[in-house]
Parts: sequence; structure tokens; C-alpha cells
Amino acid sequence: MEQIFSTTLFSLKLTCTKGYGFESLWDIKGFTRLITPRSSGINRDVNGDTILLTAPVSLDGESDATYRAPNLIRRLISLFKNVRPGSDLTRFQWSMELPPLFNMPKSQLQCYAEPVYCVGIDMLSMCTKAESALDRFTSVVAWSISTTRPLIFGVAPFNPVLGETHHVSRGNLNVLLEQVSHHPPVSALHATDEKENIELIWCQHAVPKFYGASVEAEVHGDRQLRLLKQGENYVMNSPRLLIRFLPVPCADWNGTVRIRCQETGLEAELCYRGNSFLGWRSNYRSIKGKIYDSSSLKTIYEIDGHWDRTVYMKDINSGKLSTIYNAKEVLAGLKTPIVNDPKEVWPSESAVVWSEVSRRIMNKEWEKAREAKTRIEEKEREGLRERKSRGETWVPKHFKLFSSKEGGWDCLPIQNFVPPAPIVLPL
Repeated sequence: MEQIFSTTLFSLKLTCTKGYGFESLWDIKGFTRLITPRSSGINRDVNGDTILLTAPVSLDGESDATYRAPNLIRRLISLFKNVRPGSDLTRFQWSMELPPLFNMPKSQLQCYAEPVYCVGIDMLSMCTKAESALDRFTSVVAWSISTTRPLIFGVAPFNPVLGETHHVSRGNLNVLLEQVSHHPPVSALHATDEKENIELIWCQHAVPKFYGASVEAEVHGDRQLRLLKQGENYVMNSPRLLIRFLPVPCADWNGTVRIRCQETGLEAELCYRGNSFLGWRSNYRSIKGKIYDSSSLKTIYEIDGHWDRTVYMKDINSGKLSTIYNAKEVLAGLKTPIVNDPKEVWPSESAVVWSEVSRRIMNKEWEKAREAKTRIEEKEREGLRERKSRGETWVPKHFKLFSSKEGGWDCLPIQNFVPPAPIVLPL
């Protein structure tokens, strides 16, 4: 996300962002809890490294406290302080060098994972509990919609460093992500629920395209949801990310998401729409589509609504209208993950890698945040130089990375099941 956002900073003005929320702050050193008015979760692992967890991105205005990016003028001044006459501005495109004033205190890996484990209602387990193939498919469609979360214009999460991981458990669902490539940036996700016989495998690679007054990023790679008991594999893509600067600044999801299950022959098309070019909100965050039989192309249900509010499903034969998804119920009261066992948290964990930068951002200590981020960037470059001098290539620890038939990237997990994580989501 950061590299997509940063490429356009020099050509168009930005506006201030809406709020970004955090919850309780606590610090464990020797496993002692401290409470302060600030809002995050801070712990220390066995090596003394700080572990900082922030509240999930949710529907607007649901957090107890609010983080707001500094005003536009201050952010632009910070940006140009890092540029000298004759500087090559293209270095911002794929680097981590976006000033912290433009960052939210969270890694992109965490943003990918939160829609999987941060929910108020467990819609994932509903997919496997439905009795008929059609009911299971509609449950998968509803779950897919629930993974769409609001974007925040004007700030971006951190670009994950190579080998960075994020490992969290929610009940029996264990989720593991790894940054398997940095150039190009490829993120892999594996999640398993052995009790419900559910498996998720994602491999995501965002490719930005520029259209003058906007940036559109297509998220390459399939998302697979496997219902192992039923022997059904659901394959779906992600909506596109649209960042528009003129005439009305906005950040939206748009494009068509296709969901298919080869075993049942059922498919769905969901069209996401954001603000109009002039900022009219009649179709803001709307979603429209259908569920149909792929062999006969006969439509079974029509889908209509707004993914941040309510989505309805209409039975074509009977005309019956029912609610397939209610965002207020599913995304209400999202909780912040907590550290269950600090000694078992990996040094590669996102909440460890970016803890100091995130803490400095939340405390508005911008110069110290920049220094902390620079240290991470230099460590990344040093690792690259060392591997190059030894003639080595990076090998992911938890996934196998290979080229897809379409010329993109695919990932396969090395382990059949994800182990329980030391970071957990309170139920």
C-alpha cells in the first residue's frame, strides 16, 4: 500500500485523513501491566524487543480513541525535507522511504490479516455449517464481503520487510502471514481451523497503474477458501484499490470480484463501486451482483446493497428478499489482539518489527519515528547486500513461492496446519 500511495505525492495535493482508532495501552516487562490514556498494546518478548499491537481498522467512528494524521502542510514539509535538488523521485515508488507522517502505525501484513481474524461474528465457520451447496456458497459470498474494510485517504501502512511475519489466533482459527518477496512485494497468508475443517491460502501482489489524477492498484493473486469436510474449494480475487486526488479526493474499493466453486458449479460476480468522479455519494461503497449456475448461466440470486452497511439477496424464482450481510453486526466492537505468550513471539513479527516506529507515530514524535524507520530500511539494505555478496537468494520460511501461469506469483504453505499463535484475539 505504501509504495502505491507514495508514487503520487509529488504531482498532486493530499487532504487530511479521517480517524484511525486504537484501544488499550499496556506494557509488559517482567509481565507487569500498566495502564495509560494512550491506546495500543505494548509487550516485550524474551529478547526484550517491544511488541506493539494496535486496534483493527473498522467501520468509521467505532474506535474508543482516534489517531489523526498531522495537517496537510506539516506532512508536505516533512516530505520535502527528505528531498534535495536533483533527487531521483522514483526512489519513493518501491521503497519504504515514505515519511512517517504519511504512515498509519500498522504493517500491510496486519491490514491483510485483520479482515480474517478481526470480526464480531464468526462468518467463516458459517460457511462449513450450512447444509446445502447453495447455502454454503451464499455464506462464502457473505464472508467475502465481510473482508472488505474501509480505506483511509492520506495515510498508508508500512511496507513489510522481507521475511516479516504476522501470526495471530482467534479461537481455533490460526492465521500466519509472511512477506515472501520485497521486489516485487508479495504477501502470503495461510490460515487453518482444524475443528471446522477450514483452510485459507492467499497470495497477494498489488500492481499500481497511474492515470494522472488517480492511482488504481490491481491486487493480483487468488484467495482460496477450502471447506475440507465437503471437499469444496472456493477461489476468488480481490477488488481494485482506487486512490483519486481530483476533483474530489477519495480512496475506494472498486471493480469486479468473481467467486467460483468448481466442485458445485456455482459462481458469483460482485461489482464494487465507490464515489463518482465528482464525488456524488449515491453509489458510495455500493455492491451489486449475482449468484448463478456456471453450466446453464442461470441466475439464482441477485445481490444489491452497500458493503459497509447492508447487502441484500433476492431469490429470482420467488422474489423473496433476505439480508445476506449486515456490516454493523459483523464489524461492531472489534477487539485488539493481545499477547498471550511474549516468549513465543518471533522477532520477525510485524508488531515487533514496527513497534518503535508505531509508538513514535502515536506519540507524534516524528523525528524519532523517522530515525527508527531509517534503521529498519538500512537493516533491509544490509541484508540484501550480504546475500548478494554471497550469491544467495532469499528463501521464505513458511511458504513456497513460484511463478503462476498468468505471469504473476503463487504461494503454497510448507506446513499443512498453522500452529496456535502467541498473539490471540480475545473472544
